[in-house]
This record gives sequence, structure tokens and C-alpha cells, in this order.
Amino acid sequence: MSMSSSIRLAALAAVTLLAAGCVVEQPAPRRRPVVVEQPAPGYVEVIAPQAPPTVLVEEEPAPRPGYIWARGYWHWNGRKYIAMHGHWEPARPGYHYVHPHYVQRGDGWHLSVGVWAQG
Repeated sequence: MSMSSSIRLAALAAVTLLAAGCVVEQPAPRRRPVVVEQPAPGYVEVIAPQAPPTVLVEEEPAPRPGYIWARGYWHWNGRKYIAMHGHWEPARPGYHYVHPHYVQRGDGWHLSVGVWAQG
């Protein structure tokens, strides 16, 4: 082997050793954590295509101290109205109860659920 061949072989070996020891690794892609949240339970707007039946008539029970009677109403289940009977609600000082009722708008009859209003 000639001297130039030896030098070339040594240089090739050195480059091979250097290249073998130098591994350029790309960093792993950063992944954002996935946060899965359940939708908060909330109000689903009920829109009926026809007017509800006349006011649901129930005999209001005897007064119950510390409670108000939330009147029953007609609930549209997607095919027909069904009666939802009244129930007792604990009184809330500084608030008054607005009973469930329907409001007619351009796209049908919208149910306003029973809510407590300040005042």
C-alpha cells in the first residue's frame, strides 16, 4: 500500500468514525395536550311548531312555608305536547319565580323555562 493510499484510508476511517459518532437527531414534534371537556349541562331551547294547549290546570296544593309552587306546563317532546306537573321550589329571598311559558316567534313557539328573577 502506498503512502497516499494509507493517508486516504486513514482519512476515510477518521471521517467514518466522526460521522458515526455524530448523529443529528431531529427533536420530536411538540404536541399540544388535548383537553377533552364535557359540555356543561345547560338549557336546550324547545321550539314547537304549534301553539301549546290551553293553560295546564292543576289544583295548587296548600301553602308550604319556605316554598313556592312552580306551576305545571306543556312540554313539546318533538311530536306532541306532554303535561309537566308542578312542583315545590325552595323560596329564594330577593327573587321571584317566573313560571314556564311559551313565546311565539317567527320560527315557532319557544318555551321559556321557569326561572328565578331578582327583585
